[in-house]
Order: sequence, then C-alpha cells, then structure tokens
Amino acid sequence: MNESEKKVVNKMIAIYCRANHKRVSELCEECAALRNYAMKRLENCPFGEKKPTCGSCTVHCYKNDMRLRIKEVMRFSGPRMLFRHPIDTVRHFYREYRRDRLFPVTEKPFHK
Repeated sequence: MNESEKKVVNKMIAIYCRANHKRVSELCEECAALRNYAMKRLENCPFGEKKPTCGSCTVHCYKNDMRLRIKEVMRFSGPRMLFRHPIDTVRHFYREYRRDRLFPVTEKPFHK
C-alpha cells in the first residue's frame, strides 16, 4: 500500500488529537487505536494501488463507528493540513486527482 497515504492519515490524526485532546508529543489512546485501525484497513484494501478515496469507494471496509470517527478527523484536519503540511497536502490532492483519472471506480475489486 502507498506509504504516502499512510503518512497523510497519520498527520491528520495527529492534528486532530493535538487540537481536541491537548496531546503534544504522542496520541491519546483513542486516537492511537483509530490510527492503528486505519493503517490495517489501508494495508488490506482490496483495490491496492488503484485505491480510490475512501469517500468514493464502492467497498466500505471500516466498521460503522470507526468510519464516523475517521470522517470526523478528516473533516477537522483536512483544512488544517494545508497550513501545517502544505507540501504533503498538495501531493495528496495531486495523487488523488491522477488516481481518479487513471482508475475510475466502475468495478468491484472481487469478481465471481
């Protein structure tokens, strides 16, 4: 799985935890559990390198409660990423743009 995508998710969770849970050097238990869960989901994504953004994916691999939590984190951290990590943010959006154009989500990952 793409390591840069993991890096962006890690940074987003860190921004969220720092602002909402007042953690400076390391994540709180709740955010660490979310990060570990998200990393496992990214590693096991059935789309591999053709992975679309999770919001436009045809397969929902997150449990419902975790999906709500990661949505909250991304909604909060997304705008802040541009100011805290501008280069990573621009790279992320560019990769998503290219990936969406190269691999449109029209097929399921498992064919029977």
